[in-house]
Amino acid sequence: MPRRARVVRRPLVADPKYKNKVVGRFISKVMTRGKKSLSEQLVYDAFAIVEKQTQKNPVETFDLAIKNASPLLEVKPRRVGGATYQVPQEIKGDRRVAMAMRWIIQAARGRKGKPMAENLAAELLDASHGLGGTIKKREEMHKMAEANKAFAHYRW
Repeated sequence: MPRRARVVRRPLVADPKYKNKVVGRFISKVMTRGKKSLSEQLVYDAFAIVEKQTQKNPVETFDLAIKNASPLLEVKPRRVGGATYQVPQEIKGDRRVAMAMRWIIQAARGRKGKPMAENLAAELLDASHGLGGTIKKREEMHKMAEANKAFAHYRW
C-alpha cells in the first residue's frame, strides 16, 4: 500500500446471471490462472446444487454463508520494545467479506473426492448453517483475539 496517495479501488462488476456484485467478486476469487469462464461455471453449478437441495434462492444462501463466515476480530502483530504482541483489532466490512470468501474457497478446495462445484456447494451450505471448516476458522480467530484481549491497549 502506498504511504501517501490513497488507493483507488476499481468498481465492482456484477455477475452476468444474478446481477449481484458480491457474487461477481466471489467468481473472481474462485478464478485460477485467469480462467474466468471456468470459475463462473463452477460457481453457477454450485449455486444450482444449493438451489436443488434447499429449494431457495441460492444468492440468499450465499449471502447468509458470507455473513456467518465473516470474522469480527483479528489479531495483528505489534512490536513494542523487544516483544511482539498479538493485538486484537476489529475488521472493517470489505476485508471481513474478503476473508470469508477466501476461507470458503480454501475449505472447498480442501475437501477431496468430489468435483469442485459440489465441494463449493457443500461448503456454502455448511457455512449458511453455521458448520464446516470456514466457521471453524472464524471461531479459531475469535478465540485467538479473545485470548490476547489483554494487549488491546497496544492498538494503533
